[in-house]
Amino acid sequence: PPGASPIPGLEIAGEIVSLGAGVERWQPGDRVCALVSGGGYAEFAVVPQGQLLPVPAGLSLEQAACLPETAFTVWSNVFRRGGLRAGEVFLVHGGSSGIGTLAIQLARAFGARVVATAGSEEKCAACRRLGAELALDYRASDFVAAVKAFSGGHGADLILDMVGGEYVQRNIQCAAEDGRIVQIAFLQGAAGSLNLMPVMLKRLTITGSTLRARPVSFKSELAREVEQNVWPLVEAGRVRVVLERSFELAEACEAHRLMESSAHVGKIVLRA
Repeated sequence: PPGASPIPGLEIAGEIVSLGAGVERWQPGDRVCALVSGGGYAEFAVVPQGQLLPVPAGLSLEQAACLPETAFTVWSNVFRRGGLRAGEVFLVHGGSSGIGTLAIQLARAFGARVVATAGSEEKCAACRRLGAELALDYRASDFVAAVKAFSGGHGADLILDMVGGEYVQRNIQCAAEDGRIVQIAFLQGAAGSLNLMPVMLKRLTITGSTLRARPVSFKSELAREVEQNVWPLVEAGRVRVVLERSFELAEACEAHRLMESSAHVGKIVLRA
């Protein structure tokens, strides 16, 4: 977005070293984590005060660095935009990703029945440990048929998708009547054919969002909701951080190689 740092990195954790004018809540030395629009791969970063969150009690800075962008994304898309309610069937694609691992836990904590897809049986096992009632290896299973069987023919009330491509039509087939599909990425591509008839017959809502370019006012409002609704679950141990591995900042290339291999579960952190 205009004005964003060209340095990569959207979520950070550390100690405040100095304050700008008008900062009220925070003091130097406070342990905080934050969502930024860029500039996270660094020893120092500048953050609008509204996008800061306290490090949850009991978490290290490395663990806290796993949370801001992920928690903002899950809360805004699963609960705000998607309107997930207790008792509903929630399908999350990419269940072993950073977003997926948090989405599984939060959905379960708020009473939903969770189904996840992932790329191997090992990753599916990790999803089940986090609270997914059903975890499917997308290379070996038809998630549409499996979700229908799991739900007694009902389908998924809410689907969180990061894949796009051919998944768009399959998600429509998988969705329950009056279901919602929230698109937050498109690893298989943003374009594809779409049959609108089942959208109309099932009265589906298909929506999507991005976060990085949203204004500070929106991110600040979201930060307060995350602190109020997510942080207590983290501090109580009902939602845990899934951290695969930490690297030194100078090893950023190695961290990216691990990420691109898709061999990890959860988050990867750089230490500055």
